[in-house]
Amino acid sequence: MTPVWVSELERVAPDVVGAWRGIEVGQFLSVRRAIRRRAADGSATAIVMQLDATANALTEIIRALPDVAFQLPGGEEDWTVAETIGHVSAARAGLVLAAALAASGRWPEDAPRVVPSVPGPPDPGREALIAKVEQSRRIIARSARSIAGHETDPCPLDHPLVGRLRCGEWLLFAGVHDVMHLEQLHDIASQLAAAPEPERGPAHLVR
Repeated sequence: MTPVWVSELERVAPDVVGAWRGIEVGQFLSVRRAIRRRAADGSATAIVMQLDATANALTEIIRALPDVAFQLPGGEEDWTVAETIGHVSAARAGLVLAAALAASGRWPEDAPRVVPSVPGPPDPGREALIAKVEQSRRIIARSARSIAGHETDPCPLDHPLVGRLRCGEWLLFAGVHDVMHLEQLHDIASQLAAAPEPERGPAHLVR
């Protein structure tokens, strides 16, 4: 059964959620195909609107989580929830900025390979996490103006997990990455809501 939060997000971010569903069923090749199909010429404007929707979803879950949640395991390596959210904000901005550099012909020749598994700061606080999401939203809006009209241009960004995508495909993948972590955060929120009060601590949650 599809979780309510996924159904609600799919209404406003159908391409992002549609591409993510391949990960949900363990078919990563289908994710690449879905991204290729949905990130065609002229897609940037619509995808940016969907990235606004995933930003809203991130902000909502940050506001909904209890204070204790931010230092619990975040579902990614040994990161806390706070570190995971910081990672998501940095990644969504960084992926789109890289695509914009490629689309505008400003890709640096000495650009390093992407290091995907970098956590955010350990204890930034709720409002700081929300501010990071908002900052990523502004960076994406600016960067997408360079990607528009160049969605199918190649991008040298080499990601250890997904390899190379085209400029518009990175824009869409940023949203897919958001949903991957939103799933973790909603699972944590559900576990906390179901746990008796004395058990609401790190030992109760499965990493």
